[in-house]
Amino acid sequence: MKLFRFTVALTVILSLWSLTVAQSGFDTSRMNTSADACNDFFEYANGTWIKNTEIPADKTRWGSFNVLADNNDEILKNILESATKTKAAKGSDMQIIGDFYAACMDEPAIEKAGAKPLEPIFKKIDKIKNTEDLQRQIAEMHKAGLPALFGFGASPDAKNSSMVIANASQGGLSLPNRDYYFNEDAKSIETRAKFTDYVKTMFKLLGDDEMTATTNAKIVMEIQTKLAKASKSPVDLRNPEARYNKKTLAQLAEMTPNFSWANYMSVRGVPPVTEINVGQPDFFKEMSTLINNYALDNWKIYLRFMVINSSAGRLSKAFADENWNFYSKFLSGAKEQAKRSKTCVNATDGAVGESLGTEYVKAAFKPEAKKKMDELITNLFAAFKVRINQLEWMSDETKTKAQGKLATFKRKIGYPDTLRGYQGLEISRKSFLKNIQNVGKFQIARNLQDINKAPDKTRWGMTPPTVNAYYNPLFNEIAFPAGILQPPFFNPAADDAINYGAIGGVIGHEISHGFDDSGSQYDADGNLKSWWTKDDRAKFEERANCVVEQFGKYEVQPSLFINGKLTLGENIGDLGGLNVALEAYLKSLNGKERPANIDGFTPEQRFFLGWAQVWANKSRPEAERQQVLTDPHSAARWRVNGPMSNMAQFSKAFGCKTGDAMMREKMCIIW
Repeated sequence: MKLFRFTVALTVILSLWSLTVAQSGFDTSRMNTSADACNDFFEYANGTWIKNTEIPADKTRWGSFNVLADNNDEILKNILESATKTKAAKGSDMQIIGDFYAACMDEPAIEKAGAKPLEPIFKKIDKIKNTEDLQRQIAEMHKAGLPALFGFGASPDAKNSSMVIANASQGGLSLPNRDYYFNEDAKSIETRAKFTDYVKTMFKLLGDDEMTATTNAKIVMEIQTKLAKASKSPVDLRNPEARYNKKTLAQLAEMTPNFSWANYMSVRGVPPVTEINVGQPDFFKEMSTLINNYALDNWKIYLRFMVINSSAGRLSKAFADENWNFYSKFLSGAKEQAKRSKTCVNATDGAVGESLGTEYVKAAFKPEAKKKMDELITNLFAAFKVRINQLEWMSDETKTKAQGKLATFKRKIGYPDTLRGYQGLEISRKSFLKNIQNVGKFQIARNLQDINKAPDKTRWGMTPPTVNAYYNPLFNEIAFPAGILQPPFFNPAADDAINYGAIGGVIGHEISHGFDDSGSQYDADGNLKSWWTKDDRAKFEERANCVVEQFGKYEVQPSLFINGKLTLGENIGDLGGLNVALEAYLKSLNGKERPANIDGFTPEQRFFLGWAQVWANKSRPEAERQQVLTDPHSAARWRVNGPMSNMAQFSKAFGCKTGDAMMREKMCIIW
């Protein structure tokens, strides 16, 4: 699950909101009770907040996740400002984060440097004389964390998750995905024109004249369009079986006759391997053809752009502004750039998040939150076990396998218990871009060192301050960073109905990912191996298709509909998560006196309000469109109305009747 990622005044707002939640269980002032809960529950739960809320100028969307993330950023900013003033030992967490942040905040130094830090790379590109040089330069760029043509790295073998292997995947694009290069609606055509103008401007900033820059932009667009044509769509990329294509080195050589993997891996320093998993074989066949079809001078132009585009945000204002104008303003709808401090907080978290997260946990995470969260997760697992046993459509044989997988789930709460550290990473206050380059080289080299080894399952996929959560099918684990374990998601002071509806729904969502259309293809050991009977799998696919059809009919903007196939996994996660969270909540009431109504709302009603208010969100039109085209998550309104309209418990709680929008005639029921 990838959920969405203040000033003092906004921190006060959050504090007041938290106080309201603590006292009444949820914030009634956010509601629009004149709306019909059985017609549009999102509006009912959040309508007044939606009406009165303005999206901050530097944001493309604004909601519960953003409020909490901004609040966390203020905590991180205080930590970092303190670190910059601390004389810390070299290599310590405080030295690493303090010097990284200070270099990022040193705008005069960044401005003075301009694009000069990239000149050594450009000189190497200019010296390319033959195909072997071209391939070596691609490998050197990958080694430095610069994108070009494709991706290459280490991860557990999907069919033998106890071993880390090398993987190659499609890449080389600068628009969000391959569809942006081919969709023929007016906005897509405009986007390609704007992108071409942006590419031209970047070349001009590098010193090319108007005519040369115009020609170069056309070449970049042509090469990327060829790569896009060979790429898989976002929907196709969701199929893990299709992404698994292990090839021997001999098979690779036959598949890509114009690209030497042996030479590439030698430059990269890849440990000896006998085979590589190739995510998209057809892409690499076309890549090999393109290497010969384009002149070396054209490849030099392409590589120059890939370098400047990926580095622009860390360069002087002229480069950073143009990059922001296209990606943040035009594509996403932002009105103003974020404050430099916020940019540097996020950059530090992204680059050396373990060190920053260690300090964040000391400042903001309470041990009792971890204990309470652990109890909730245990209750959710118990409820999911009951729901599996009660499934009428699943055979006993498959139920046994499903229970076996559920029993092996691992959980991570708050922060890593084992820290890897950054020994050997050089961070100083001299150059922000140099720090970025050093981090890239450090992390990439460390990733490749994992090849041929057993995976380290103590590692996290997110930093502690992140307002998010995830399920990892290869480790069969769920993880909840400290950043999300705060109101409105998790509030020990609120009544249980709210917590089960909010963080309980998130926990259930992550558990359900182990049983969604993709996660359900992995077994209890994290291997891509079917544990279903043929008949049960067919029944699952039928039920999943019900969800695809339901969400595919939701219109976000005129003629812009949610992609039911792209969002299927997240929608199954929401549907399963809410059902299992409600089951767990109701079970927690056994043997207890029924909780009293709060503000006139029953416990069941508060449960659903807890989930709905978590998803309070406003997005700019550009961001809405981009989400539909790129994001596997449905828009917030339908993350509320979609799953709840499939729940008889919701209809009962709010007295909905047949024909109401929130009471679907054909309910989609899976877990």
